[in-house]
Amino acid sequence: MSAAQLFLLGIGYLSLLFLAALAVERGWVPIRLVRHPAVYTLALGVYASAWAIYGSLELASQAGYGYLAYYLGPAGAFLLASVLLVPIQRLTRTYQLSSLADLFAFRFRSRWVGTLITLVSLLAVLPLLALQIQTLGDVTRVLTGTASPALMALAFSAVIALFAILFGARHTRLHARHDTLLAVIALESLIKLLALLALGAFALFAIFEGPASVQAWLAGPGAAIQAEVTRLDPGQWRTLLLLFFAAAFLMPHLFHMAFAETLSRRTLQQASWSLPLYLLLLALPVPLILWGAQRVGADSAALGAAYLAYGLSESPWIQGLVFIAGLAAASGTLILIALALSGMMLNHWVLVAHSPIHQPDLYHWLRWLRRALIAAVIFGGWLFYRIVGIHHDLMTLGIVAFVGMAQCLPGILAVLYWPGANRKGMLSGLVVGVAIWLLGMWLPLLTGMTPRILLPPGLELLANEPDWYVVTLVSLATNILTFILVSLLTRTSEGERAAAEACSVDAVIRPKRLPLDARNGAEFIQRLAPVLGEEVARREVERALEALRISPQEGRPYALRRLRDRLQANLSGLMGPSVAQDIVDSYLPYRRGAQEPTDDIHFVESRLEAYRSRLTGLARELDGLRRYHRRILTRLPVGLCAFGVDDELLMWNDALAELSGIDGASVVGSRRTDLPAPWGELLGRMFDERQDHLYKQEVRLDGGVRYLSLRRAELQADDAVRGGTVVLVEDHSEMKWLEEELVHAARLASIGQLAAGVAHEIGNPITGISSLAQNLRYDTDDPQLLETAEQIQQLTDRVSRIVSSLVGFAHGGRHVQGQAFATLALREVVEDALHLIHLARSGQDVTYRNLCPGGCHIEGDAQRLVQVFVNLLNNARDASPDGGEVLIEASREGNGVCVTVTDEGQGIDASIRDHLFEPFTTTKAPGEGTGLGLPLVYSIIAEHHGQIHIESPPPERERGTRILMWLPTNREDGKHPHEPDSDR
Repeated sequence: MSAAQLFLLGIGYLSLLFLAALAVERGWVPIRLVRHPAVYTLALGVYASAWAIYGSLELASQAGYGYLAYYLGPAGAFLLASVLLVPIQRLTRTYQLSSLADLFAFRFRSRWVGTLITLVSLLAVLPLLALQIQTLGDVTRVLTGTASPALMALAFSAVIALFAILFGARHTRLHARHDTLLAVIALESLIKLLALLALGAFALFAIFEGPASVQAWLAGPGAAIQAEVTRLDPGQWRTLLLLFFAAAFLMPHLFHMAFAETLSRRTLQQASWSLPLYLLLLALPVPLILWGAQRVGADSAALGAAYLAYGLSESPWIQGLVFIAGLAAASGTLILIALALSGMMLNHWVLVAHSPIHQPDLYHWLRWLRRALIAAVIFGGWLFYRIVGIHHDLMTLGIVAFVGMAQCLPGILAVLYWPGANRKGMLSGLVVGVAIWLLGMWLPLLTGMTPRILLPPGLELLANEPDWYVVTLVSLATNILTFILVSLLTRTSEGERAAAEACSVDAVIRPKRLPLDARNGAEFIQRLAPVLGEEVARREVERALEALRISPQEGRPYALRRLRDRLQANLSGLMGPSVAQDIVDSYLPYRRGAQEPTDDIHFVESRLEAYRSRLTGLARELDGLRRYHRRILTRLPVGLCAFGVDDELLMWNDALAELSGIDGASVVGSRRTDLPAPWGELLGRMFDERQDHLYKQEVRLDGGVRYLSLRRAELQADDAVRGGTVVLVEDHSEMKWLEEELVHAARLASIGQLAAGVAHEIGNPITGISSLAQNLRYDTDDPQLLETAEQIQQLTDRVSRIVSSLVGFAHGGRHVQGQAFATLALREVVEDALHLIHLARSGQDVTYRNLCPGGCHIEGDAQRLVQVFVNLLNNARDASPDGGEVLIEASREGNGVCVTVTDEGQGIDASIRDHLFEPFTTTKAPGEGTGLGLPLVYSIIAEHHGQIHIESPPPERERGTRILMWLPTNREDGKHPHEPDSDR
């Protein structure tokens, strides 16, 4: 195969990747397929780098089945996903940590920790990068025979870098999910799996004649070859397993793929069994390919042990298949390493050294910086290959990389399971371990010198072991011991303890409840604008507000703390946790007061809810008891609210939410003084005046006036119990109204007795006066005397009517037994009343419109109901201006008829309106009304089992008064379908 043919084959494959990426980008591939869990599992197959295609053959030829450690290590890591990977995923998703350096910097609260982890990652990954590029160069030499394959490797590296820039660096955020890139990496994993299985099948059925033939060859001619294989001792086997176990989630590209690109916890848990299955399928063909090449006599000296697969056959199809498998493995690894490492270098080197403050276009600047770093990482890998890699085999380069990244294993375990670890211990252990690794493996890699390792006393037996084995054991042991000792002997800062609680799997986080200087979400934009720029600050704050579903004007301290934490997480995904924390601490600081901050109980409970499924034993029972008590308080039929010692609202139960019309979720976390009216003033009255009990306080709510009683209890704080205040709110409105009804009934009874007595005492004299006036008209012809007698007669008639009204009110309708009730046409009753009104018209020009339909019938006493309408129409006439209009309307409503009398007067003052049905209450001038007409109307309507109430003004008008009456069609069924708020 010529170099041109090889180049065209490689470019053709990479063009296929471009087309696949374009198909996903344009939406030609369904999104449900792109985001299927199987795609994520295949993308995790990027772990199988060029080592899986070539290095595994090299390791299998030297150590036999020891090559399986490369596949079993990550399989073990993912089988432990629930205790190892899922907690890391929770942290990275919550705080938007996109790399191992971000996680360490967040946990140990130091930008120098992130810088060091990035440096260690770069030093560890460079040999792995060189391994990928070296396979491209070596394959070029093997297939084309050219003596200078570096240019071909550089050309492929340039195309791969271009792909990574185009499809991996479109988003400014490092934590953004790259669906296109993920789908392409999954496609590459599928291609290399199918290629390896095809090569294994070719070896099994084309070179051998099936499994029996393989067994016969291993027992015969192949036995001598297998006897030359050096078996790994148990210690070396376990150490290799540990190295590959750690690499599965510590390598920058694998950390990024496992945690930054995952869809959900469920997806990661599905990968815990599907990825080991994928790796098993990848591992199966390796010995078949090796044995097939050995059977056909492939020249391992000329090809190299890593490239024996090219010796299976001289067919260009077989060799092209091997090349595509290797290119798929190398390109996917190069792309992801470049993306992950460029993000780490940007966050922990560039942004730490050059702050992003006052950048005119921050997003654009970050995007192009990252693209430049991607190209620099891949070019750096090519330089390392040219300078160092060509002098070493694949296994040496790979082992150096894996041992280097394993130095971060003690730190990641401490992040999850040791809250007592601190940055001094971690840095000390890491520096010591990395120094031993550099001296024992990197220095020989660069210079070719034989490493000299000082073994501690008691480990002299390791002197005859392989160098990689000795360096791994000594560096990790020293790293761990130094880490533990320094952490135990030095002080852990407050920030580290808080971060440890956030990271620890078992610790319950207890953040402090501190107020912010910023008063609302909109002010966050103003405070961040000087550092991020107006546009970036607005977009970041709006993004955080939208994620939390809170308003920009939200001012609750709890909501502002959540917004600050969310904003810090978003900025962490943009520029790393160290820079993000510095910006947030500087421009959105907490306000420190004289009062000691208390625990944020809301956050504690949210963490307990999230962790509840993992509780067992007594902890689970205690959590169940906590939830039971919380439910009791929430569902208590009495209103309850609780405040912390800083007057921040901690609880607002369902009964209080129903009474107030305020959802608890919208006010929990507010200051007492910021509660909506009238609650801030009402509760403040109790707190400020130090009262433990307020009885029947009049409060105007949406449903009208209510009478509330409040009781307060102080919760004394001590070392184990949080302090605060509990307030019970009881609605005594019904009791208040009942008391008023009883008082009103007693008043009516006394007035009734008085009215009966007055009517009796006045009736006889008035009758005598009336008789004398009538007789006087027959005793004289003097016009003046006759006029005087007529006036006396009119006045006595008026007094008689007043007395009659008093008697009617005093009896309260008790004299009506229903014998006079009959079915009446409502329109005719109104017409009779109008006729009487016209007879006694006072000369006002008022128009009456009887709009009652002819089909409305009721059961009642015609004479009494006419009296009702005469009273109401008289009042409407007196209230209406000249030329006004009085409307009488009726409509069926339920099992009765609703009648309204509407005038165009000035209306009735609210202070009088609620008392109009009480005796002697009137809106007329003195001498023009007695205040007994409406009480009499009320009495007659009540004896007809009806209801009456007043609207002044009516809802659709700006002035006037409307009297609404409901009368049943049948006295036996006299219940209004919609009870009014008040019938008086």
